[in-house]
Amino acid sequence: MKVLVTGGSGFVGREIVRQLLAAGHTPRVLARGTHRRGAGVEMVRGSVLEPETLTAAVAGCDTVIHLVGIISEIGPQTYEQVHIEGTRNMLAAATAGGVSRWIQMSALGTRPDAVARYHRSKWAAEEAVRASGLAWTIFRPSLIYGPGDGFVNLFAQISRWSPVLPVMGSGQSLLQPVAVEDVAHCFVAALSQPSSAGRTYDLCGRERLSFNAVLDEILAATGRRRLKLHVPMALARFQAALLEWVLPTLLRQAPPLNRDQLLMLAEDNVADPRPAAYDFGFEPVKFREGIRRFLGASSASA
Repeated sequence: MKVLVTGGSGFVGREIVRQLLAAGHTPRVLARGTHRRGAGVEMVRGSVLEPETLTAAVAGCDTVIHLVGIISEIGPQTYEQVHIEGTRNMLAAATAGGVSRWIQMSALGTRPDAVARYHRSKWAAEEAVRASGLAWTIFRPSLIYGPGDGFVNLFAQISRWSPVLPVMGSGQSLLQPVAVEDVAHCFVAALSQPSSAGRTYDLCGRERLSFNAVLDEILAATGRRRLKLHVPMALARFQAALLEWVLPTLLRQAPPLNRDQLLMLAEDNVADPRPAAYDFGFEPVKFREGIRRFLGASSASA
């Protein structure tokens, strides 16, 4: 198949493109800027917020894998604009262009009554997909980790120079981290499984780990010992609010921490991995094994 991948130059997108090529598909990547073109990969410049650029992007494609999303807002790049309007724009172009298959990246915890705007915007995007008339599959991953991720690698880097690791709140909320290669496997496998159309899958590992336990595993993988500094949520919310104002206003950068993230961190982010594992024929990589592949205890330091 010829597959348009929106957000294909990002962390998850790169792995999906790699696996599309390995499976014999032809990936076309929609990106806003100039990116290096790999062998067998078509690049097209455009944005889901610029509908006029999308007609050429979908031309000749059988399927759209829609990955575009943001975790922090800056300027016009809001959850509502990127997740909802961007998805609607892309759906309209796909329908007009004769695309028949749609695979959507959502997020675990997405629901209409979610406390976080991030999750509510993801739900609205899902609703647009369900109403599109296309043969759709929706995936809701938990915390995705792998080489180049923005979570495991962030805390591994912090542990290189800091004697403590910051933990917002108690650190007792539960996560089921999932390897990026497992996520990509499901997206690519769905292309050849018509039975997955019209279904929503949670993508997560089998282990339910507290935030504290996740940090312990990162430290073990890097061979380091560090203290965990628990930051009261009230103070964390104040810090996040300050970052939300200072960085976009003065530096034109998205904040590394925002209040929506804190709301999500306070919730358990868990689900049943068995339906996806059964339908797509894979065994989720264990978190400890997965992170050791790219962190490695050889990075130990004092």
